Amino acid sequence: MRPYALHQPGSLAEALDLLAEHGDEDTHIIAGGTSMVLLMTMGLVQPERVIALRKIPELHGIGTEDDGGLTIGALATHRQLELAPEVRAYAPALSETFGKVATVRIRNQATLGGNLVHADPAQDPPPILIALDASATVRSRSGERTLPVEELFVDYLTTRLQPGEVLTAVHLPPLAPGTRAAYLKFLPRTHDDYATVSVAAALRLDGDGRCEHARVALGGAAGVPLRARVVEDALIGERPTDARIAEAAALVDGIVDPPSDARGSAGYKRRMARVWTERALRSLRDQSAQSDERQ
Repeated sequence: MRPYALHQPGSLAEALDLLAEHGDEDTHIIAGGTSMVLLMTMGLVQPERVIALRKIPELHGIGTEDDGGLTIGALATHRQLELAPEVRAYAPALSETFGKVATVRIRNQATLGGNLVHADPAQDPPPILIALDASATVRSRSGERTLPVEELFVDYLTTRLQPGEVLTAVHLPPLAPGTRAAYLKFLPRTHDDYATVSVAAALRLDGDGRCEHARVALGGAAGVPLRARVVEDALIGERPTDARIAEAAALVDGIVDPPSDARGSAGYKRRMARVWTERALRSLRDQSAQSDERQ
Protein backbone atom coordinates (compact mmCIF):
# COMPACT_ATOMS: atom_id res chain seq x y z
CA MET A 1 0.00 0.00 0.00
CA ARG A 2 1.44 3.38 -0.99
CA PRO A 3 1.89 5.91 1.87
CA TYR A 4 -0.82 8.56 2.10
CA ALA A 5 -1.76 11.55 4.25
CA LEU A 6 -4.58 10.71 6.69
CA HIS A 7 -7.11 13.28 7.90
CA GLN A 8 -9.62 12.52 10.67
CA PRO A 9 -12.02 15.48 10.88
CA GLY A 10 -14.20 15.84 13.95
CA SER A 11 -17.13 17.49 12.17
CA LEU A 12 -18.89 17.35 8.85
CA ALA A 13 -18.01 20.98 8.17
CA GLU A 14 -14.31 20.18 8.64
CA ALA A 15 -14.57 17.18 6.30
CA LEU A 16 -16.27 19.26 3.63
CA ASP A 17 -13.62 21.96 3.97
CA LEU A 18 -10.91 19.33 3.47
CA LEU A 19 -12.68 18.01 0.38
CA ALA A 20 -13.00 21.49 -1.05
CA GLU A 21 -9.36 22.28 -0.31
CA HIS A 22 -7.94 19.08 -1.77
CA GLY A 23 -10.59 18.32 -4.38
CA ASP A 24 -8.16 18.65 -7.25
CA GLU A 25 -5.80 16.10 -5.70
CA ASP A 26 -6.14 12.32 -5.47
CA THR A 27 -8.27 12.34 -2.31
CA HIS A 28 -10.52 9.52 -1.13
CA ILE A 29 -13.08 9.28 1.66
CA ILE A 30 -13.15 6.25 3.93
CA ALA A 31 -15.96 5.17 6.26
CA GLY A 32 -15.79 1.59 7.56
CA GLY A 33 -13.00 0.74 5.15
CA THR A 34 -14.05 -2.84 4.35
CA SER A 35 -14.06 -2.08 0.63
CA MET A 36 -11.64 0.83 0.33
CA VAL A 37 -8.81 -0.79 2.28
CA LEU A 38 -9.09 -3.89 0.11
CA LEU A 39 -8.86 -1.80 -3.05
CA MET A 40 -5.87 0.07 -1.65
CA THR A 41 -4.13 -3.16 -0.63
CA MET A 42 -4.60 -4.55 -4.13
CA GLY A 43 -3.18 -1.36 -5.63
CA LEU A 44 -6.41 -0.59 -7.49
CA VAL A 45 -6.78 2.69 -5.59
CA GLN A 46 -3.70 4.69 -4.56
CA PRO A 47 -4.80 7.98 -2.98
CA GLU A 48 -2.46 10.77 -2.03
CA ARG A 49 -4.65 11.53 0.99
CA VAL A 50 -7.54 9.85 2.81
CA ILE A 51 -10.29 11.58 4.77
CA ALA A 52 -11.66 9.24 7.47
CA LEU A 53 -15.20 10.01 8.62
CA ARG A 54 -15.48 7.84 11.73
CA LYS A 55 -15.06 10.69 14.23
CA ILE A 56 -17.92 12.80 12.84
CA PRO A 57 -20.88 12.51 15.26
CA GLU A 58 -23.40 13.99 12.79
CA LEU A 59 -23.03 10.93 10.56
CA HIS A 60 -23.93 8.38 13.23
CA GLY A 61 -27.30 7.39 14.61
CA ILE A 62 -30.57 5.64 13.80
CA GLY A 63 -33.83 7.40 14.52
CA THR A 64 -37.58 7.01 14.04
CA GLU A 65 -39.34 10.10 12.70
CA ASP A 66 -42.64 11.46 14.04
CA ASP A 67 -44.42 10.30 10.89
CA GLY A 68 -43.14 6.74 11.28
CA GLY A 69 -40.28 7.07 8.83
CA LEU A 70 -36.71 6.09 9.61
CA THR A 71 -33.49 8.09 9.28
CA ILE A 72 -30.14 6.31 9.29
CA GLY A 73 -26.80 8.08 9.60
CA ALA A 74 -24.28 7.20 6.91
CA LEU A 75 -21.86 5.75 9.48
CA ALA A 76 -24.34 3.35 11.05
CA THR A 77 -22.81 -0.09 10.73
CA HIS A 78 -24.52 -3.11 9.25
CA ARG A 79 -24.40 -4.79 12.66
CA GLN A 80 -26.06 -1.82 14.34
CA LEU A 81 -28.77 -1.87 11.71
CA GLU A 82 -29.21 -5.62 12.06
CA LEU A 83 -29.80 -5.29 15.82
CA ALA A 84 -31.51 -1.89 16.15
CA PRO A 85 -35.10 -2.19 17.44
CA GLU A 86 -36.05 0.89 15.40
CA VAL A 87 -35.06 -0.87 12.19
CA ARG A 88 -36.92 -4.08 13.03
CA ALA A 89 -40.00 -2.13 14.08
CA TYR A 90 -39.95 -0.28 10.77
CA ALA A 91 -39.63 -3.43 8.63
CA PRO A 92 -38.31 -6.80 9.82
CA ALA A 93 -37.04 -7.51 6.30
CA LEU A 94 -34.71 -4.51 6.56
CA SER A 95 -32.92 -5.71 9.69
CA GLU A 96 -32.86 -9.26 8.27
CA THR A 97 -31.15 -7.96 5.14
CA PHE A 98 -28.34 -6.39 7.12
CA GLY A 99 -28.00 -9.65 9.04
CA LYS A 100 -27.31 -11.45 5.76
CA VAL A 101 -24.33 -9.30 4.80
CA ALA A 102 -21.02 -11.19 4.76
CA THR A 103 -19.80 -12.16 8.25
CA VAL A 104 -20.35 -10.56 11.64
CA ARG A 105 -16.80 -9.18 11.57
CA ILE A 106 -17.57 -7.32 8.35
CA ARG A 107 -20.97 -6.17 9.64
CA ASN A 108 -19.33 -4.69 12.74
CA GLN A 109 -17.11 -2.50 10.56
CA ALA A 110 -18.93 -1.81 7.28
CA THR A 111 -21.20 1.23 7.15
CA LEU A 112 -24.39 1.91 5.23
CA GLY A 113 -22.98 5.04 3.61
CA GLY A 114 -19.82 3.25 2.55
CA ASN A 115 -21.86 0.41 1.10
CA LEU A 116 -23.97 2.72 -1.05
CA VAL A 117 -21.11 4.89 -2.27
CA HIS A 118 -19.02 1.82 -3.14
CA ALA A 119 -21.84 0.99 -5.58
CA ASP A 120 -21.20 -2.69 -6.06
CA PRO A 121 -24.43 -3.97 -7.71
CA ALA A 122 -24.17 -7.37 -6.00
CA GLN A 123 -24.29 -6.02 -2.44
CA ASP A 124 -27.30 -6.65 -0.21
CA PRO A 125 -28.63 -3.34 1.16
CA PRO A 126 -29.38 -1.40 -2.08
CA PRO A 127 -32.24 -3.62 -3.37
CA ILE A 128 -34.18 -3.58 -0.09
CA LEU A 129 -33.67 0.18 0.26
CA ILE A 130 -34.97 0.69 -3.28
CA ALA A 131 -37.97 -1.55 -2.58
CA LEU A 132 -38.74 0.58 0.49
CA ASP A 133 -38.49 3.86 -1.48
CA ALA A 134 -35.45 5.09 0.45
CA SER A 135 -33.69 8.34 -0.39
CA ALA A 136 -30.11 9.47 0.22
CA THR A 137 -29.01 12.88 1.46
CA VAL A 138 -25.66 14.28 0.29
CA ARG A 139 -23.88 17.43 1.45
CA SER A 140 -21.19 19.72 0.12
CA ARG A 141 -20.03 23.18 1.15
CA SER A 142 -22.50 24.62 -1.37
CA GLY A 143 -25.55 22.89 0.10
CA GLU A 144 -27.56 19.74 0.50
CA ARG A 145 -29.58 17.63 -1.90
CA THR A 146 -31.65 14.45 -1.71
CA LEU A 147 -32.16 11.81 -4.35
CA PRO A 148 -33.89 8.41 -4.42
CA VAL A 149 -31.52 5.54 -3.70
CA GLU A 150 -32.54 3.97 -7.01
CA GLU A 151 -31.12 7.06 -8.80
CA LEU A 152 -27.87 7.10 -6.82
CA PHE A 153 -26.13 4.54 -9.03
CA VAL A 154 -24.76 5.26 -12.51
CA ASP A 155 -22.65 2.20 -13.33
CA TYR A 156 -20.49 -0.41 -11.67
CA LEU A 157 -18.70 1.26 -8.71
CA THR A 158 -19.98 4.67 -9.89
CA THR A 159 -22.55 6.98 -8.25
CA ARG A 160 -24.03 10.41 -8.90
CA LEU A 161 -22.05 12.01 -6.08
CA GLN A 162 -20.16 15.04 -7.30
CA PRO A 163 -16.67 16.15 -6.21
CA GLY A 164 -16.85 17.65 -2.74
CA GLU A 165 -20.03 15.75 -1.75
CA VAL A 166 -20.48 13.34 1.16
CA LEU A 167 -23.42 10.99 1.65
CA THR A 168 -24.71 11.89 5.12
CA ALA A 169 -27.92 9.93 5.71
CA VAL A 170 -30.56 7.60 4.31
CA HIS A 171 -34.25 8.25 4.90
CA LEU A 172 -37.04 5.71 4.60
CA PRO A 173 -40.61 7.04 4.39
CA PRO A 174 -43.37 5.68 6.63
CA LEU A 175 -44.84 2.38 5.48
CA ALA A 176 -48.58 2.23 4.92
CA PRO A 177 -50.38 -0.36 7.08
CA GLY A 178 -50.39 -3.78 5.46
CA THR A 179 -47.17 -3.25 3.51
CA ARG A 180 -44.92 -6.29 3.62
CA ALA A 181 -41.33 -6.56 2.46
CA ALA A 182 -38.89 -9.38 1.76
CA TYR A 183 -35.30 -9.84 0.65
CA LEU A 184 -34.15 -13.11 -0.90
CA LYS A 185 -30.76 -13.96 -2.36
CA PHE A 186 -29.52 -16.98 -4.23
CA LEU A 187 -26.35 -18.35 -2.68
CA PRO A 188 -25.09 -21.53 -4.33
CA ARG A 189 -21.84 -21.30 -2.37
CA THR A 190 -21.18 -20.11 1.20
CA HIS A 191 -23.77 -18.02 3.08
CA ASP A 192 -21.37 -15.06 3.36
CA ASP A 193 -20.66 -14.85 -0.38
CA TYR A 194 -22.08 -12.26 -2.74
CA ALA A 195 -25.41 -13.38 -4.12
CA THR A 196 -25.60 -14.77 -7.63
CA VAL A 197 -28.76 -12.68 -7.84
CA SER A 198 -30.91 -11.09 -5.14
CA VAL A 199 -34.45 -9.75 -5.06
CA ALA A 200 -36.14 -7.31 -2.69
CA ALA A 201 -39.86 -6.64 -2.87
CA ALA A 202 -42.58 -4.72 -1.05
CA LEU A 203 -46.26 -5.49 -1.53
CA ARG A 204 -49.56 -4.23 -0.20
CA LEU A 205 -52.99 -5.62 -1.01
CA ASP A 206 -56.31 -3.76 -0.74
CA GLY A 207 -59.46 -5.03 0.94
CA ASP A 208 -60.44 -6.99 -2.17
CA GLY A 209 -57.11 -8.80 -2.36
CA ARG A 210 -55.82 -6.76 -5.28
CA CYS A 211 -52.33 -5.29 -5.37
CA GLU A 212 -52.36 -1.56 -4.60
CA HIS A 213 -48.62 -1.13 -4.05
CA ALA A 214 -45.63 -3.03 -5.40
CA ARG A 215 -41.89 -2.43 -5.48
CA VAL A 216 -39.34 -4.86 -6.85
CA ALA A 217 -35.55 -4.42 -7.03
CA LEU A 218 -32.75 -6.77 -8.02
CA GLY A 219 -29.09 -7.06 -7.14
CA GLY A 220 -26.38 -8.68 -9.24
CA ALA A 221 -28.59 -8.53 -12.32
CA ALA A 222 -27.05 -5.49 -14.05
CA GLY A 223 -24.31 -2.89 -13.66
CA VAL A 224 -26.40 -1.20 -10.98
CA PRO A 225 -29.02 -2.30 -8.45
CA LEU A 226 -32.10 -2.43 -10.64
CA ARG A 227 -35.69 -1.42 -9.96
CA ALA A 228 -38.11 -3.63 -11.92
CA ARG A 229 -40.87 -1.18 -12.75
CA VAL A 230 -42.31 -3.44 -15.45
CA VAL A 231 -42.95 -6.11 -12.83
CA GLU A 232 -44.60 -3.59 -10.52
CA ASP A 233 -46.85 -2.27 -13.29
CA ALA A 234 -47.96 -5.80 -14.15
CA LEU A 235 -49.12 -6.36 -10.56
CA ILE A 236 -50.87 -3.10 -9.65
CA GLY A 237 -54.64 -3.52 -9.65
CA GLU A 238 -54.41 -7.29 -10.14
CA ARG A 239 -55.03 -10.23 -7.84
CA PRO A 240 -51.60 -11.82 -7.19
CA THR A 241 -52.47 -15.33 -8.28
CA ASP A 242 -49.69 -17.76 -9.05
CA ALA A 243 -50.28 -17.20 -12.76
CA ARG A 244 -50.22 -13.39 -12.49
CA ILE A 245 -47.06 -13.44 -10.38
CA ALA A 246 -45.33 -15.79 -12.83
CA GLU A 247 -46.27 -13.54 -15.76
CA ALA A 248 -45.03 -10.45 -13.94
CA ALA A 249 -41.77 -12.10 -12.85
CA ALA A 250 -41.09 -13.21 -16.42
CA LEU A 251 -40.82 -9.55 -17.40
CA VAL A 252 -37.44 -9.23 -15.68
CA ASP A 253 -35.97 -11.05 -18.68
CA GLY A 254 -36.29 -7.85 -20.69
CA ILE A 255 -34.58 -5.53 -18.22
CA VAL A 256 -31.73 -7.46 -16.58
CA ASP A 257 -28.22 -7.51 -18.02
CA PRO A 258 -26.15 -9.67 -15.67
CA PRO A 259 -22.42 -10.28 -16.18
CA SER A 260 -20.99 -13.74 -16.64
CA ASP A 261 -18.56 -14.54 -13.84
CA ALA A 262 -17.57 -17.26 -11.37
CA ARG A 263 -21.10 -17.27 -9.92
CA GLY A 264 -22.73 -18.14 -13.22
CA SER A 265 -23.25 -17.26 -16.85
CA ALA A 266 -25.37 -14.30 -17.89
CA GLY A 267 -28.09 -16.67 -19.11
CA TYR A 268 -28.13 -18.60 -15.84
CA LYS A 269 -28.37 -15.41 -13.78
CA ARG A 270 -31.15 -14.11 -16.02
CA ARG A 271 -33.15 -17.25 -15.30
CA MET A 272 -32.42 -17.03 -11.58
CA ALA A 273 -33.55 -13.39 -11.52
CA ARG A 274 -36.93 -14.52 -12.83
CA VAL A 275 -37.19 -17.48 -10.46
CA TRP A 276 -36.28 -15.52 -7.34
CA THR A 277 -38.51 -12.58 -8.24
CA GLU A 278 -41.42 -15.01 -8.43
CA ARG A 279 -40.48 -16.57 -5.10
CA ALA A 280 -40.24 -13.20 -3.35
CA LEU A 281 -43.64 -12.08 -4.63
CA ARG A 282 -45.33 -15.35 -3.73
CA SER A 283 -43.86 -15.14 -0.24
CA LEU A 284 -45.31 -11.67 0.29
CA ARG A 285 -48.68 -12.69 -1.16
CA ASP A 286 -48.84 -15.65 1.20
CA GLN A 287 -47.84 -13.53 4.21
CA SER A 288 -50.67 -11.11 3.42
CA ALA A 289 -53.16 -13.96 3.07
CA GLN A 290 -52.11 -15.50 6.39
CA SER A 291 -52.44 -12.13 8.10
CA ASP A 292 -55.98 -11.69 6.74
CA GLU A 293 -56.94 -15.16 8.01
CA ARG A 294 -55.71 -14.36 11.52
CA GLN A 295 -57.79 -11.19 11.53
